[in-house]
Amino acid sequence: MQEDIKKACEVLRNGGVILYPTDTIWGIGCDATNEEAVKRVYEIKQRNDSKSMLVLMENPAKLQTYITEVPDIAWDLIDLADKPLTIIYDGAKNLATNLVAEDGSIGVRITSELFSAELCKQFRKPIVSTSANISGEIAPANYKEISEEIKNSVDYIVTYRQKDKNKVQPSSIIKLSKNGTINIIRK
Repeated sequence: MQEDIKKACEVLRNGGVILYPTDTIWGIGCDATNEEAVKRVYEIKQRNDSKSMLVLMENPAKLQTYITEVPDIAWDLIDLADKPLTIIYDGAKNLATNLVAEDGSIGVRITSELFSAELCKQFRKPIVSTSANISGEIAPANYKEISEEIKNSVDYIVTYRQKDKNKVQPSSIIKLSKNGTINIIRK
């Protein structure tokens, strides 16, 4: 696993795109602060860049570096979540502008899964995480279901968990306004 993390970090630092396991499904990822890398992810997914993507972090304390004002309720939601939870925050900052939604929001998931958390920790910046599929197609439940087109489009494919056949689910998604209003997007 450490060799995978080392290689993935090197690719990310050089503006590359990786295919990697997360706390939910396999993801296409890049440096969330690099506009060119983010542009490539949109191209690989054949996705309109008006549809924002989420980012992974391993430590909630990093939120304040990338969100203008983290609502107090966010800390409780993160602590109490019993499954992966993506929170959409207003006021994204210090991220690639083409990653942030038109309304200035960004989806962030704090990952505690072994590989993705260690990858985020060693990379020291948020990592884009978007499902490993062409936009509009069904998201693959495990590595075996990822299309060759996607595999051939990235710069590095993580070997860790490729043989894992467990079917995992995408995260829950909520939008959290600065005033603390919660809107459930996906349970």
